[in-house]
Amino acid sequence: MTTFESVQAQRQLPSIRPPMTNYERPASKPRQRELWTLLVIVTVAFAAFLVIPLLLVVIMSFRTGSGAATLANYTAVLSRPEFMTSLFNSLKVAGAAALIAVLLAFLLAYTVNCTNVPGWLAKAITLLTQIPMLLPTITYGFAIIYSFGKQGLMTRLFGRQLFDIYGFNGLLVGYVVYTLPTCFLLINNSFAFIDKKFIIVSHIMGDKPATTLLRTVLRPLIATMAVAFIQSFFLSFTDYGIPTSVGGRYDVLAMTLFNQMLGSIPNFNRGAVVAVFMLIPSIVSIILMTLLERFSIRYSKVSQVELPKGRKRDVACGAASIAVLTCVLSLFAVIVLIPFVREWPFDTRLTLSHITGIFTDSEMTQVYTNSLYVAVMTAIIGCLFVYAAALVTSRSKLPGWLRRAVDSMSAVINTVPGMVLGIAFLFAFSGSSLQNTFWILIVANVVHYFATPYQMIKDSLTKMNGSWETTAKLMGDNWIKTILRIVTPNAWPTILQVFGYYFVNAMVTISAVVFLAGARTQVMTTKISALQHLAKFDEIFALSLLILATNLIVKGLVALATRPRGVHVKVRTAQVAAAALTVRPDTRLSAARQASDARPNDFSLPSNGRRRGRTILTGALSGVLAVLLVAFGFGAFSGTATASDQVVIYTNADDEAVVAFQHALDNNGYRGQYIIQGFGTSELGGKLLAEGKSLEADVITMSSYYVDSAQERNHMFAPLSDVHSRLLGDSENAKAPVWRSPTTAQEGAIIINTTALRAAGVPKPTSLKDLAEPRYAGLISVPDMEGSSTGWLMVQAIIGAYGEGPEGQRILTDIFRNAGPHLEQSGSGPLKAVRSGEVAIGFGLRHQAAADKAHGLPIDFIDPSEGNYALTESVAVLDKGRRTNPKAQAMAGIIIDKGRKELLQTYPTPLYQGEHAVPGAAGDPKNFPQPLTVDLLQHQQDFSALCKRKAAGK
Repeated sequence: MTTFESVQAQRQLPSIRPPMTNYERPASKPRQRELWTLLVIVTVAFAAFLVIPLLLVVIMSFRTGSGAATLANYTAVLSRPEFMTSLFNSLKVAGAAALIAVLLAFLLAYTVNCTNVPGWLAKAITLLTQIPMLLPTITYGFAIIYSFGKQGLMTRLFGRQLFDIYGFNGLLVGYVVYTLPTCFLLINNSFAFIDKKFIIVSHIMGDKPATTLLRTVLRPLIATMAVAFIQSFFLSFTDYGIPTSVGGRYDVLAMTLFNQMLGSIPNFNRGAVVAVFMLIPSIVSIILMTLLERFSIRYSKVSQVELPKGRKRDVACGAASIAVLTCVLSLFAVIVLIPFVREWPFDTRLTLSHITGIFTDSEMTQVYTNSLYVAVMTAIIGCLFVYAAALVTSRSKLPGWLRRAVDSMSAVINTVPGMVLGIAFLFAFSGSSLQNTFWILIVANVVHYFATPYQMIKDSLTKMNGSWETTAKLMGDNWIKTILRIVTPNAWPTILQVFGYYFVNAMVTISAVVFLAGARTQVMTTKISALQHLAKFDEIFALSLLILATNLIVKGLVALATRPRGVHVKVRTAQVAAAALTVRPDTRLSAARQASDARPNDFSLPSNGRRRGRTILTGALSGVLAVLLVAFGFGAFSGTATASDQVVIYTNADDEAVVAFQHALDNNGYRGQYIIQGFGTSELGGKLLAEGKSLEADVITMSSYYVDSAQERNHMFAPLSDVHSRLLGDSENAKAPVWRSPTTAQEGAIIINTTALRAAGVPKPTSLKDLAEPRYAGLISVPDMEGSSTGWLMVQAIIGAYGEGPEGQRILTDIFRNAGPHLEQSGSGPLKAVRSGEVAIGFGLRHQAAADKAHGLPIDFIDPSEGNYALTESVAVLDKGRRTNPKAQAMAGIIIDKGRKELLQTYPTPLYQGEHAVPGAAGDPKNFPQPLTVDLLQHQQDFSALCKRKAAGK
């Protein structure tokens, strides 16, 4: 029996009739039903989770408070000179960071792929380059301060501060480190599809090294490097975490957006205007992506050849790569160190208390479990989604405009700030079944990080032989079999890299999910965000270290799965596919076997029965797993209204206040019947204004003027019925509306670092007026009223004592001038700067400084002679109609009537009848002379903005 007859017998196929073959049939246009189906799925997903939410943001940009559609918001934003300054600053620093990141990423990828450095070094470069993306971006700015600040780790090691970390320098360092891993992944992935035999040919022909590099390496990579530049640019352009910590006076557009969306006066409409301007560059990127397609090079196959020897090249590239990685990783050394010392930089004795505290906290265990679930599901669904999108654009004959539309969506996603996406999801899905579930977090992550994984898989698929599907169709295979048996095995290493990329980004993301997480769907980064507002950096770095360890394990598993043996199998699979495509359909199986003689086990063919049984078992297990994963996402932990009858309490309060709430509720019969979830003031304020009555919480404690703003906008609170305490008659809060009752009063004070003050050789200030003296230049940090309500306390104290005339303006202007880059957007920012030794003096919340002093830190506070003004936080109950939790009113009453006694120990300002000042109370408490309204806040913000412009010389 001939080989052909043997194959026919094995396949049990009838003999082929010679008169008519596939090649003789009339040509017809392929229908590509499967690809059209994928296109519909991708299009619907983009429409539901990107286009519609962003359209809501665009519509908001035209709406005013009355609901009318006008250009008033655009006029108001563009008329401010700070807007154009921040725009140009963003373009400049983002462009510089992207250029540096791409060059460094190319150097590292070239060293790994085109030199003969030792294998261990190449593996180390590949792994270590990705370390920054394994950490939450919210910690980047803190790491820069604690590494290269005045009391930073590197500053201590070198004996001096290496560079000024605030402004352009700090942003450039942060952005380069932040975007380097993304650029490296894109370029390194494309290197795998460069045919290195052309390097050998160029070398043999005697070309100069520069010519060889240009023609055989840079030319095939030009499109990918341009895409990497665009990716890096927009990541930097839209990031707000790094500018929050080290931006200083160097205004960038992301911070302008942050202040409009989540400042002391949230204005979503004007924030939407800024968001629209941040989306405009996507048009340029779409055009560039289209042009760059012309430069893509597709090889029929990739040759695996040994590179020419070049000792000088290897030593130079290896040494340069080690130097780059040393500089990058030195930034994060402090994250590994600080969790193991008592209190940096004051007490550097070793301790494990910060680490053990994480594992002994049941709440933290649940949050960690939540993070793992969200990350795994994001990675699985993200891989499926981007693979489907990449197949549509790179392995199909669909109309070009349809494929370009998917590319355009990728470009748009790349330019959408996570904060804007989070706000857009809030407005789009509030009140829906997705709200407060894990699935809204998963979908947000898949959409937010779509661009880079999509480009990675698209590059891989584009560089594969473009005739595989066509030839397989002629041989009788359907499209799905071709994708599963030929295309996917060759793309598998890239798919695994995409899985790792999605997983680690889901573990470290904060900008979008912070607005979407509920009381039962909190993840690690939202916990870090809450700790950041409390200035608990020991715990922040400890949690960051746990996230780093988790991501390292996942990246290690991905690296293990894509180790060289996997590459060999991939090449073998490609060889088999290529061999099969060069023969007649009838002899395909025989050709495959002949091609695999060297490794016959690679293509062992189980019997039909075994294969069918294995398929059924695999399908059943996959189905059960899918059901369990989906049920978990929507189930008991989802935070839906039917999940539990527990009262959900949202709060922006400090730990001391939360503990007092818990003691009051537990001691009065409500133990286990509530959940308290902390948020930063900005994040909780955004949720209040955006979600309204759809908010998951039953009770909230929040800054009083925020509560009033939310009530005015959404009419979301019910009158308090179970609060029996009566407010003091001479207090401004005696006029509090019926829907809220004050829980605490937050007083402002001057905070000092006694050690840093002695080192500076200046006396203790006794008033805010003292802070305007030239001798305090560079030694103070104060909050900006535009970004923090804590700054309102300082501005009101100055206005109350010196008026809004020339004297008041001069004092506030000189204070801003002395603060320099330490004009903080966060109310806890000055305390952070004082704690870290960056400055000697700050203005912040009195009780936080008192707590640091009680813990033995070299922190003290001074009541300014202008008096201690205070802002209150209040409790309120959401009016959800028939869905209102019947226990909510009673718990709100317990918090006030039973909790105030303990609260007075930390917040010693009397608010209710029968309360008296306790030891440690402020010497000269002051009340605002007018009711606290948004109009009053805006008026004083305008006064502060005038002084800021004068301080900047504008």
